[in-house]
Amino acid sequence: MARRRVPPARSGDDRDVRRAILTATKDLLDERRFDELSVADVLQAAGVARGSFYFYFEGKHDVLAELIREAVGVTSEMADPWLEHPPGADPEPGVRAGIEGGATFWAEHAALLRAVVENWHSDPRLRALWLELMGSYTAITEARIRADQERGLTPSSVDPHDLAATLTWLGERLYYLAALDVEPFGDRKRLADVLTHVWMSALYSRPAT
Repeated sequence: MARRRVPPARSGDDRDVRRAILTATKDLLDERRFDELSVADVLQAAGVARGSFYFYFEGKHDVLAELIREAVGVTSEMADPWLEHPPGADPEPGVRAGIEGGATFWAEHAALLRAVVENWHSDPRLRALWLELMGSYTAITEARIRADQERGLTPSSVDPHDLAATLTWLGERLYYLAALDVEPFGDRKRLADVLTHVWMSALYSRPAT
């Protein structure tokens, strides 16, 4: 009867292997596209063995997914100024703050976010992750829109979910173009100005000031 292989207890060095893989992949993505990156490239950059890589990850898409999860963990509070603005307060500063926060986040993680946007449609794991993330942004936006509709601040002539999804995916696309430095979106202030104008016009029937 074959004996079952029991992995040895992981030492501090073993625990560092996973971080080395993540760091190496992130650094490599600053230099090349994700579809040009191989597991062998990661192994060489991280200085780890192939068996160690596959102990932690099934493939490079799993590494990218983990990097995205780590990165987006800091985005949950960016929309708070708008989501939590009190009744009667001008929503524009909160809208702009959230948009500027999103633009800054994309600029700081451009290589990672470009990689997932360009590859989620072809990998089931990345697709599930990205749709889950975008769905969560849509859900919190929808909740605020519904609250503003109930207060009479936002027109009720459009479905709040559809409007929230449209604004969320519009932002994703423009932030992506900004990450590619496509004009005029490469100018972060112009990007924030136009997105704030779109949000204010769509939600409150008035342009940004």
